Amino acid sequence: MAGVGCCSSLSFKSTSWLVFKNNHGRTMACKPLRKRTVGIRAEVNYVNAEEAKELIAVEGYAILDVRDKSQYDRAHIKSCYHVPLFIENKDNDLGTIVKRTVHNNFSGLFFGLPFTKFNSEFVKSVKSQFSPDSKLLLVCQEGLRSAAAANELEKAGFQNISCITSGLQSPRTFCFAGTFDSVGSTELQNAGKAGLVTVQGKISAVLGTILICAYLFITFFPDQAEKLLQMTPLS
Repeated sequence: MAGVGCCSSLSFKSTSWLVFKNNHGRTMACKPLRKRTVGIRAEVNYVNAEEAKELIAVEGYAILDVRDKSQYDRAHIKSCYHVPLFIENKDNDLGTIVKRTVHNNFSGLFFGLPFTKFNSEFVKSVKSQFSPDSKLLLVCQEGLRSAAAANELEKAGFQNISCITSGLQSPRTFCFAGTFDSVGSTELQNAGKAGLVTVQGKISAVLGTILICAYLFITFFPDQAEKLLQMTPLS
């Protein structure tokens, strides 16, 4: 019974054939093997505030803010670049108008969030300012948009990308004075707050202060407090 004697390979352009010789000298060609090109992509580096400080000061990373314009205008890191991942959606087709109206009456009213859409020019805008081998530290408010932006840039060939975990709203981001000096009308960690939520917060703070003062007054001046209560007309 004839057995398989040896194996060799022949290549024709992009297809490889395996050719076997048996003991009788006959050759048999096997099914062609397809060649695959394997691409190696760089991994996104997620860092905390202390590590981000070293990336900026020692390794020369540039800060890229990917938040929307409203949050960026409220507060942003000095000397950072701004390319929003999402931009305000001003489209006027019927579906968009309905969605925008619903959004503005709820999320927009209570949380001050703009109605946005994905910025189709995001990668192009970043490429116009940075080369693919640039070192970029991406920041956003909560850490989600920077992760999504990093994925887009990674697919576009950028190799040195880092993101701050938890975003700019994390209290630990601001414990390193001089690294994240900000510009704007509020603190970086509060740049995502707007709408009626902020008003409610201020009202709650005022009421809390009044109640604390009333408690202290009754505690330390009980006689005066009793007289004031007696002067209060009963309904």
